Amino acid sequence: MQARVYKSSDSCAAFLANYDTKSYATLSFWNSKYNLPPWSISILPNCKNVLYNTATVGSQTSKMKMTTVGSGFDWKSYYEETAFHHGNLFTVVGLVEQINMTRDKTDYLWYSTEVVIDPSEGFLRSEQWPVLTVLSAGHALHVFVNGELSGTAYGRLEEPRLTFSTSVNLRGGVNQIELLSIAVGLPNVGTHFETWNAGVLGPVTLAGLNEGRRDLTWQNWTYQIGLKGEFSSLHTVNGDDSVEWMQGSYVAQRQPLTWYKTSFDEPSGDEPLALDMNSMSKGQIWINGESIGRYWNQYKAGGDCSPCDYAGWFDEKKCLANCGEASQRWYHVPRSWLYPTGNLLVVFEEWGGDPHGISLAKREIDSVCADVHEWQPTLVNWQLLSSGKISSIAFASFGTPEGSCRNYRRGKCHALHSYDVFVKSCVGQQSCRVAITPENFGGDPCEGVMKRLAVEAICS
Repeated sequence: MQARVYKSSDSCAAFLANYDTKSYATLSFWNSKYNLPPWSISILPNCKNVLYNTATVGSQTSKMKMTTVGSGFDWKSYYEETAFHHGNLFTVVGLVEQINMTRDKTDYLWYSTEVVIDPSEGFLRSEQWPVLTVLSAGHALHVFVNGELSGTAYGRLEEPRLTFSTSVNLRGGVNQIELLSIAVGLPNVGTHFETWNAGVLGPVTLAGLNEGRRDLTWQNWTYQIGLKGEFSSLHTVNGDDSVEWMQGSYVAQRQPLTWYKTSFDEPSGDEPLALDMNSMSKGQIWINGESIGRYWNQYKAGGDCSPCDYAGWFDEKKCLANCGEASQRWYHVPRSWLYPTGNLLVVFEEWGGDPHGISLAKREIDSVCADVHEWQPTLVNWQLLSSGKISSIAFASFGTPEGSCRNYRRGKCHALHSYDVFVKSCVGQQSCRVAITPENFGGDPCEGVMKRLAVEAICS
């Protein structure tokens, strides 16, 4: 424990600290006793009365739910061929940096070269396929051999550079190696932006041939800036209708490099709207020609999502949530971009996903949780607010409840009338006010113990 006092001739302020991460403490200070929760600081602006304690901050949390609207989308699909189609082509010896080529016009740059395989190569008989290795400065890479996807690699925030190294199925004669390099944003912090780069910078090698290892880095490479779908403006309302869109049972699923489009009417109401993209892998989304962002649901959040405890030193890996899930599932659809009818939704999927799993949903308040400590200074009443009416009380406990919102549970100490007080005061109301005193809940359920109130109300 520690006390820091700042005093002048006519004023005084004190900070009382308990550095123990597990145990409560009672501190005697200037002939008075103060209760300090674990890992907390109490502020006494006059060296007498506690104005604030860092561990007993009351909070109200609104838990949201996503309610699907409509009966699903009627999709059409178009396959983005790997062969080069439009005029943005050039051929040079060696590999080029991506950002300098695309100039912020697109995330995508195609690299293409030919590999000639002699019919006498040993792997054609043994089927021990050669290994293609590609080093890239980032951020993601799809590798196609003779028009077929051979694999994908991607970097990370801490290290955007990546290496693709996989056995590839080559045939005797001429083989086409096509690399789709993808930039995922540009750096906006740090120094020397001019030294940051992206794209396939090499080396690119092929191992397992009769000659050993063949370096493909300095042979002729042909480049295409962007995608055919972008060149044809398929993501806009005035896009090229000359491409052949597949419909009904012919709509592609789990196929890389696929464009999807559909139309929908604006849902009624004024609730925020979002697209659920959890069934897709990686790509981009447009509404009426306006981009609502990139999605990358195959990039799963890692780390340790153990129960969160405020006590102890904090770092960026503490109190993680949603480990093993996509960092973002829902993508906001601004209502200001929508027409009453006939809105165009376009998705470009890079890896392969199921468009029939995409849905449009409204964001609504599901429940409201309040959490406050008995000893919180200056607090007499706690007001519970909701956007609609409170239809029921899912949980209420004055004592030592455990857990967090939506996962509350009773502790060893519980006031028996906790639930009844909130049912009587709050159900059917948009807001309610409850006094945080032991008498209001039928008496002190555990004298001498710091008590806490936790309540979850369900909204209609």
